[in-house]
Amino acid sequence: MRFPDPSCFQGERMQLLEPEVLLTPEGPVRDHAVVVEDATFRAVGPAAVLAQRYPRLRRIRLDGCLLMPGFVDTHHHLTQKLGGSLAFGEPSEIFRRVWEPLEGTLDVESAYLSTKLAALEALRGGFTTVVDAGTRAPVDVEAVASATRDAGIRCVLGLVCADRDGASSPVEVLAGAEKHLARYRNDPLVHPSLAVPIPEAATDRVLQATARLAAEAGAVVQIHVNEHLASVERSLLARGERPLEHLHQLGALGPQLLAAHATLLTPRELMLLRDTGTAVSYNPVASAWKGNAVAPATAMAELGIRFGIGTDGTRGDAFRLVCAAEFAQRISYGLATGDSSCGAGWTWLDHATRLGAEAAGLGAVTGQIATGSQADFLLVDIDGPELRPSWDLPWELVRLANRDQIRAVFVAGRLRLWQGWPPDWDGPALVADAARIAREVVARAPIVRAHPTSTEHRAAARRVAVAQATTARAGLEEL
Repeated sequence: MRFPDPSCFQGERMQLLEPEVLLTPEGPVRDHAVVVEDATFRAVGPAAVLAQRYPRLRRIRLDGCLLMPGFVDTHHHLTQKLGGSLAFGEPSEIFRRVWEPLEGTLDVESAYLSTKLAALEALRGGFTTVVDAGTRAPVDVEAVASATRDAGIRCVLGLVCADRDGASSPVEVLAGAEKHLARYRNDPLVHPSLAVPIPEAATDRVLQATARLAAEAGAVVQIHVNEHLASVERSLLARGERPLEHLHQLGALGPQLLAAHATLLTPRELMLLRDTGTAVSYNPVASAWKGNAVAPATAMAELGIRFGIGTDGTRGDAFRLVCAAEFAQRISYGLATGDSSCGAGWTWLDHATRLGAEAAGLGAVTGQIATGSQADFLLVDIDGPELRPSWDLPWELVRLANRDQIRAVFVAGRLRLWQGWPPDWDGPALVADAARIAREVVARAPIVRAHPTSTEHRAAARRVAVAQATTARAGLEEL
């Protein structure tokens, strides 16, 4: 791949970029170009036409390059990044034993570092937008907002609205929600959202009011819904209804709701999602790592249910995420029915970009290469053996592409990442600082794990094996 120097993308107010392939909402096309003006796509169309329309712009040719929309992570927990693999191999209710204790020990500095580290990982993985489900850290959410701004990633920022813990009254919670929606209303990169961790965390009054406030503000409410067996059973015991059923009974379903996970759905609940226009974040990696089921995403697609694809903070790698999205459907549903396509490649690309942005309330802002959209995009090397020869690029991107092929990441028209690292701030220094702070945070946090780390587990297993072998030898010697 012949790639220009990164300096060619900086300093000019308008640029004409001419990649070998452009990924449009209708699919990949050749001989097309984009004009980027400040933060937006000023024009998209045939390269020859745009060159004639904008004769004074220098044409930046990007041979061997795909220009595609940045991915949208529709479910993340940015302030949990310092815990990382401490949740690996653990039973499903890790939020009680790992994440809430960890976030509870964060201060402004550690919350900022955790968020910026997660944002850097996301950018490296091809995400230009992350949807944060709200932190439980005892800090102002501006620590999260400023970290995402400084990293240069677009963020849908959730504010936790929960009143059943007794710490805040419904009046206080709703006043904070209104203030949050107003605070970030005009922020170019931070988009306000409300978040209720699980329906049982809020009273019915707060659940109804957050839905109303979000709808009025054109924002989304994020709620973990029907994630695993424990959450469904907890709702049945507390309210006599499944989580999604209870939200429907309250009138809280609707286009303003982004339901995280929704893995355990009855046929009736699928119809409720469809009929109310509620959106879902399909989180296939999280389902594999800590869930009881895989959300029926292919059925959702056929029914017209709105959904995006999220990481749940598992790993910030968009190409591996879309691969997991397709693979999980094939393993869970396709093998049994003989469905060898399971939505085909374009389904997962669409829901990870354009339709993911729409589910997150940003359909008019980002997610596609189109005139007027924010210039959030990737430059991907398609010259390597992973994607040559090319016969079906959407399928190849889903099953074969990887983040090592991402050469550049742009958010709001600005170069945010070049060859895996930010060009205008010290990424390696951030990683070093976060690693240092993480050791201090984890040492303080009252984390409870059901299992030891894999290294400790292996060492213990070896000790048991040695002891058993010694006992066996002793028995043979006695004989």
